[in-house]
Amino acid sequence: MKTRNPDPSFAAEAACTLLRALASPHRLMMMCALLDRDRSVGELAETLGMRIANVSQHLTLLRKDGLVTARRDGQTVWYAIASPAARELLAALHGIYCTPAAGDVPSSNTRQAPSSDKRPPR
Repeated sequence: MKTRNPDPSFAAEAACTLLRALASPHRLMMMCALLDRDRSVGELAETLGMRIANVSQHLTLLRKDGLVTARRDGQTVWYAIASPAARELLAALHGIYCTPAAGDVPSSNTRQAPSSDKRPPR
């Protein structure tokens, strides 16, 4: 088993790089699609309903950050998750957001109803 770097600043920078990459809904969905198997650019574009050019741009950023690898097979380039940390985080996110019990999905859109003692906006 690989030992993680104990330097807190290194760990924080690595975590921020991963979180920044996954902060894009498109990149997050691409990474989720890569969890079960390698996929080509065209397959990712079709699966996610995106243009091939946009998928390629996002994959370039993910490669730059070391989160995916690419391998050529003839004319097709196959992408795979390269980062064990990314795979672990994606699995956790999948467990929280994609397979919860009914009614347990956390939402960032949850807002409290305004209390009756506040004035209405002008």
